Amino acid sequence: MPLIGYARVSTEDQTPLPQSEALRAAGCSVVHEEQASGASRSRPVLGRVLDSIRKGDTLVVVRIDRLARSLSHLLQLLEQLEAKGSFFRSLQDPIDTASPQGKFTLQVLGAAAEFERALIRERTKAGLASARAKGRIGGNPGLRARDPSAMRKVRLARHDGYMERLGETAQDWVPQVRRLRPDMPWEDVLRIVNAALPADKRWTQPRLLRAVRAYVRDGFLPPTVLGRAARRGSDDRLPAIIAAIKGADPDITLQAMCDRLEAMRERTPRGRTRWQPSSVKMLLQRAEKLGML
Repeated sequence: MPLIGYARVSTEDQTPLPQSEALRAAGCSVVHEEQASGASRSRPVLGRVLDSIRKGDTLVVVRIDRLARSLSHLLQLLEQLEAKGSFFRSLQDPIDTASPQGKFTLQVLGAAAEFERALIRERTKAGLASARAKGRIGGNPGLRARDPSAMRKVRLARHDGYMERLGETAQDWVPQVRRLRPDMPWEDVLRIVNAALPADKRWTQPRLLRAVRAYVRDGFLPPTVLGRAARRGSDDRLPAIIAAIKGADPDITLQAMCDRLEAMRERTPRGRTRWQPSSVKMLLQRAEKLGML
């Protein structure tokens, strides 16, 4: 199981050498170093690490604060790793998602984060109710005065909340976007993502694009996913879709692929709405010949 190290320092005056040495001593074959503030959303090295890590790999840090800027950010990153079949380990904290104990610790952290959010909501509601009872206007005085610093804090808080909500669904769309873009048009990517989801959790194209752009800005997806899709011949479109479905779930059966294609309302090569395993098998063979698998 390959161990991939990540070391971060906040300023140019600091050196990542102690972290790197500890990570190599722990067995990391590769150590990536980055100089960036913990509160910074621009961490290109971390973005490349998350993009390149593979199933079965373990991302290792010396301490949790070297990876995440908050508990919600940590949980979001761990969900990304889990979606890729990867693991996480912190040398100085009791977290190793490859072990039952580490998974339990992660569950406790998740419960603590949710409890903290619930407390904040309740305190906010109580504070506003008390202010109204005393005749005071609720809200942030800085916002009412259009103070730039206060407005920036609100924007950052809203962004963090949005990224936290995206993290809860990352496993539904991040792997497909990373694998299929920009080779496949957004319309087909959207249909492949939605085919595996219940009706109440399906995405619209504008909503998916907004989520992808947010992940690109924060370094969780490479900028290339936003590139223009390459033109593909009409004869290659169905094999490409078949290959994408197979790539998302290598163990999927031919019949399950038929069901997925029908859920996408994709027509067979002969224009029919009902798919047969033999047609899927033929297209899989063509996709393999074209190098799509």
